[in-house]
Amino acid sequence: MHRTMTAALAAACLGVASLADAADRKPADAKPDPLQARTGATQEGRVSWYGPGFAGRKTASGERFDPRALTMAHRTLPLGTRVRVENPENDRSVVVRVNDRGPYAGGRVADLSRAAAERIGMVEEGVIEARLRVVAPPPRGD
Repeated sequence: MHRTMTAALAAACLGVASLADAADRKPADAKPDPLQARTGATQEGRVSWYGPGFAGRKTASGERFDPRALTMAHRTLPLGTRVRVENPENDRSVVVRVNDRGPYAGGRVADLSRAAAERIGMVEEGVIEARLRVVAPPPRGD
């Protein structure tokens, strides 16, 4: 029994190490680097919206999160960047301002405010495939 547990533990450790090594390698068909803040740059991926528990919390920009504002969290775009978020399922779009960092849920490229999610008709789904297009970089001084 002791040998079996030791062997299982060793295999698990090797598996974790293999996963960590694999995460560091980029496959040949990897997605392009993070979205750049130049007008017209695009990114496609899964987008979600902030739940009500975030209202009033400080964002990365220092402002309080307002679910009624047209804002978005993105991991790499500079705060203040204006982005058009397009829902290809219904051809609706909204222009938002990046004011926070995230999302931190795996496989997602952005989190929208509830107001933005309503504008593109994704509140019920919660998470959709969307296209992000930079409309304007942040104003100077942001």
